[in-house]
Amino acid sequence: MARRFLWASLALAPVTIALHYLADLGDTVEFVLAAAALIPLAWLIGEATEHAAHHTGPGIGGFLNATFGNAPELIIALLAVHEGLTEVVRGSLSGSVVGNLLLVLGFSLLFGPRGQLDRESSLVSIGLVAFAVLLFLIPAIPGWSGNPERDSLVNLSIPVAAALLVAYVGATWLTLRRHRRLHVSDAADEMRGWSFGLAIVVLALATVVTALIAEIVVGTIEVFADRASLSQFFVAAVIVAIVGNAAEHGGAVVVAARGQIKLATEIALASAAQVAVFLIPAVTLLALLIDPLALSFRLVEIGALAFGVVLTFALLFQGRSSKARGVALIAAYVGVAIAFGVAGDR
Repeated sequence: MARRFLWASLALAPVTIALHYLADLGDTVEFVLAAAALIPLAWLIGEATEHAAHHTGPGIGGFLNATFGNAPELIIALLAVHEGLTEVVRGSLSGSVVGNLLLVLGFSLLFGPRGQLDRESSLVSIGLVAFAVLLFLIPAIPGWSGNPERDSLVNLSIPVAAALLVAYVGATWLTLRRHRRLHVSDAADEMRGWSFGLAIVVLALATVVTALIAEIVVGTIEVFADRASLSQFFVAAVIVAIVGNAAEHGGAVVVAARGQIKLATEIALASAAQVAVFLIPAVTLLALLIDPLALSFRLVEIGALAFGVVLTFALLFQGRSSKARGVALIAAYVGVAIAFGVAGDR
């Protein structure tokens, strides 16, 4: 019954897009419709990822989900850069990393079964995020005083972005080679699932539609924020980050609830690492063609990122999943969200 409802509710996405361009519903109604439309899209991306993982194994499956799931965030970030909303861009990107480390991973562990995780892969992803946080300090610390958008900080951000991209390419190549060696094909399992090509096509189409819906949410979220008396930073770091990560949120929880805790963990951690060492530097370098962006993250953002890395490392060091660990991560995210709310705008 639930699957039938989710399949049927996918129609909400094209309806929302059509109403956005053909009708004048008002920002609040559009926000509610678009947010609701993201739920079945996230489920569909999770479904396609699970079928792709039948052919590739959980490691590569998590990488595919992170890649397709982070595409909307890249689009949202570049649109915000074009609008000159640099604080929103930084907040949404840092909030995305924290959200994946704490919220997505937390719900995955909470709804998934107890079991053994891929410890080596998990620690590599956490290590990449830690490496990114250390490099972010180079432009961030000078940005804690004076104009955070000044040219000198942009100049500091460029080599940081380049170094992160090099680290991402190297780590991804080694990790995917390892997962390919570890994966043992199960022909019977693959026969029951979608073909690999179909799974990739569905992932691509769902990602495109998710990007369109996410753009509507971002375009209407300021009205919602004003009515809720929330700061733009909180909206970016929490609400926009959650919306932009809808694919990973839904996808990880769906596959975790089906017992595939390794794949769910890979989705959450691979997405956090990909945002930190690929998406953030990619946005920084692409922004040079639009409006230069400095990686001058606020102290509260750096603190939240560092806290997320340390806590995730401590809980996953043994390579075991449990509901208690999930609850701890979710509680930590609630604390971070409260800190973002208290921090207000810069």
